[in-house]
Amino acid sequence: MDKQEKIEVATLAGGCFWCTEALFLDLKGVQSVVSGYIGGETINPTYESVCSGETGHAEAVQITFKPNEISFGELLEIFFATHDPTTLNRQGNDMGTQYRSEIFYHNEEQKDLALAYIDLLEKENTFGKSVVTKVSPATTFYPAEDYHQNYYNQHKSQGYCSFVITPKVDKLKKIYKDKLKNEA
Repeated sequence: MDKQEKIEVATLAGGCFWCTEALFLDLKGVQSVVSGYIGGETINPTYESVCSGETGHAEAVQITFKPNEISFGELLEIFFATHDPTTLNRQGNDMGTQYRSEIFYHNEEQKDLALAYIDLLEKENTFGKSVVTKVSPATTFYPAEDYHQNYYNQHKSQGYCSFVITPKVDKLKKIYKDKLKNEA
């Protein structure tokens, strides 16, 4: 397999998976983004069981990408720029361990890049507070129910989407315009 054909997977938890998924879907080099659950003990968790906070899972996205078009480091940069990595088990009004900030690495290179990026953010005091994002080995990823996939694009006018997700997408389009599939 030559470099052109190489495909990698990144798994990121940055709060509500609807928000995270919407941010990564339109990036050049990203082939797919699947919302799901990772990091817990329950086999085949459901949305309801994860929301209970008792399964240990985080809402996360699994991103399949071409590293020759977008690097894991670039994905990390966007990940940290579009959620609050300083709040433990919370993103905005979404509270609970399922909304934690966590990077689930698939190889040692991803682990090293994630730890180095967090270290840089800390040294530069980027957020004015400590980064609480965990870096953990990837475990079994369970895709969420079908109605959670591509949620934002199918429900843009819904209250949560328009008030919480749209501003994040707008920020992404403004700051990372050159990384979008269809530059707007």
